[in-house]
This record gives sequence, C-alpha cells and structure tokens, in this order.
Amino acid sequence: MPHPTNPNGDIFGGWLLAQMDIAGGITAKQRARGRVATVAVDGMTFKLPVKVGDVLCCYADVIRIGRTSLTIRVEAWVIRADPGKTGHPPGGRVQVTEGVFTYVAIDGEGKPRPVPPG
Repeated sequence: MPHPTNPNGDIFGGWLLAQMDIAGGITAKQRARGRVATVAVDGMTFKLPVKVGDVLCCYADVIRIGRTSLTIRVEAWVIRADPGKTGHPPGGRVQVTEGVFTYVAIDGEGKPRPVPPG
C-alpha cells in the first residue's frame, strides 16, 4: 500500500494528525513568540476520509492561553480531487476532521516559560 494510505486506500489518519499538529504548532509558536512543545491532543474527530489527490487545508485558532500553555483548535478541510465521485460540489471545501491541541511554551533548555501577554 502506498505511503501514507491505509488499507482502504484513504490517507492515513496519523499523517493527517501530524499535519494538524504542524498547523497548530505554527500558530502556538507565533503567539508564544518562541519554541513550543505539543503536550496533548483532545477531542479529535474524524468526520470524513481524505482521499489521495485531495488538497488539505488546516486552519488553527487560539482558544485559550494559560500561564505557560496555549490551547489551539485545528480544523482540517479538503478540496476534493474528484468531487463528482463524492457528491460534493467542484472546488468546494469539505471539513474532514477537527481537534484541540495543547502546547507549552518552552525555553532553550526545554523548560516551560510564561506565554508573553497580548
């Protein structure tokens, strides 16, 4: 089976989770103004499969800021490579998954540090 597909021929959920973690990590790093580490993934919901050839789009929003942590909601949407076979309109985006990721701001030694204000 071609990488990163599952036995059904769809994109493997672990690959999708990794892309979402990258999107959330970029958002967390920008807001924390420095290094962050992923510490939790909560509420992951896989709604629809991602097909080979789909264009993946990840959108991330900060939903909570603690003293050293940031909680980011990440949604994954696709533009279907062949919308006719899925019943979705051409060029339309379809949400395939969402999850809540928690990151901790860390210093150069990997120890938690405060998230800067504003």
